[in-house]
Amino acid sequence: MVKDNKSIRKYLNIAKGQMEGINKMIDEDRYCMDVSNQIMATIAILKKANNLILKNHIDNCVKNAIKSGDEDKLDEVIKALEKQI
Repeated sequence: MVKDNKSIRKYLNIAKGQMEGINKMIDEDRYCMDVSNQIMATIAILKKANNLILKNHIDNCVKNAIKSGDEDKLDEVIKALEKQI
């Protein structure tokens, strides 16, 4: 995961800021659809971060595991991808 740590951290920091904004919106009793739109934007950023993590896992851990004959890592990724659907 080291390869994309900077990008992953950037996405997580954006999501953190969005969450703080959402909490403030709720405190201010903002329009429901505005809050919902902000939540959807946060989910999208978290998905980007997760996709980078999964990509790095496939590029490193899974490739190495398959080369060594261990296919458990492949099953692990398939289960993670199924959760995203």
